Amino acid sequence: MDSSGTNVSLPPAQAALGAQRKNVVSAGYYTAFIGLGLVNASLGPTLAGLAANTQTHLSAISILFTARALGYMGGSLLAGTLYDRRPGHPIIVTSLIVIALLMVLVPVIPLLWLLVAILLLVGLAEGTMDVGINTLIVWLHRPNVGPAMNALHFFFGLGAFIAPLVVAQMVLLTQNIAWAYWAIALILLPIALWMARLPSPSAVTNQVETATEQVDYVLAGLVVLFLFLYVGGEVSFSGWIHTYAVTQTGFSATNAALLNSGFWGAFTLGRLLSIPIAARVRPRTMLLGDLIASLLFVGAILIWPHSPLVLWIGTCGTGLALASLFPVTRTWAGRRMHISGRVTSWFFIGSSLGAMFFPWFIGQLFEAIGAQITMITIIVSLALDLVVFVILMLYAGRPKLKVA
Repeated sequence: MDSSGTNVSLPPAQAALGAQRKNVVSAGYYTAFIGLGLVNASLGPTLAGLAANTQTHLSAISILFTARALGYMGGSLLAGTLYDRRPGHPIIVTSLIVIALLMVLVPVIPLLWLLVAILLLVGLAEGTMDVGINTLIVWLHRPNVGPAMNALHFFFGLGAFIAPLVVAQMVLLTQNIAWAYWAIALILLPIALWMARLPSPSAVTNQVETATEQVDYVLAGLVVLFLFLYVGGEVSFSGWIHTYAVTQTGFSATNAALLNSGFWGAFTLGRLLSIPIAARVRPRTMLLGDLIASLLFVGAILIWPHSPLVLWIGTCGTGLALASLFPVTRTWAGRRMHISGRVTSWFFIGSSLGAMFFPWFIGQLFEAIGAQITMITIIVSLALDLVVFVILMLYAGRPKLKVA
């Protein structure tokens, strides 16, 4: 639009250049999220190895989940201020390099307290990077960010799917978890170099969306509780399924890593399938179906705890069912309340607290009660999440806002 208010269309070459730039920058974000998924999913398959390195029990080593989640929460809070004041890509590049350096150290640290500190810093960098890319991709594509956002979360699942395969192959070749961490660190460096060459998108300002929007604190609190329970169940499953399979069902370390990868593969497939499904099915229907399906699959593992076949079906089914819960919850909430930066930070804090508490809780009881405490804790968290979902539906009513 020119100064007189007349619409002015861009020349085709210029419009194509703009679209090409968006695609290149988006590809950088997708690649970075593959790296983030690799890092995020590497802890579960290597938990026993890290316990051996530090000469600690599983009840003690489970503190690593808490440390990383606490750091992630700190990074999420820090990110909001950083990306509002600084260009985004240098922050992402710094986060990638920091994570790569820390991943080199993780498998060679012999002291638990020092390893806890390292994982705290890894979580800090992960949270800064995660929230930042989620923010920048909105600035890049808004108002047509929907497909790009779904694709972003798909690539996280892809990285998480690859991580256990990397661990399994490296352990098979070297009999040492260190090379798995070092391989992931090497993968992160080219991503950092690519991101360093891309221009950062500018913040989007919209005069219509102002701070005068009233926050429904009850609704926001219920969504935070919903994410606390869901993310707690998801991180507990992905983080403990490797150790559960070895202890409860007699899997070898390699087969348990493949099972872990099966979970993330199904999770990735679920996020891919959710893109066309979300265009045809209401969010509340998807959420209800996901919760019921996940309860059925985890319940099957509880009923037949010694069956490798049921464990494979239950693991892949749970990954498929849980996949779309987080993005669909954000879509559902966005139709019923104004999602400000402050509200978004609450959602991430709730998610981080769930990821912090539930895996730690399982670790405290795993050796004393047995491996079944893993699935008991997960099914209880998902059952409580279903209760919160019903309360949410009754309280929130019909959609109040349109999603761009």
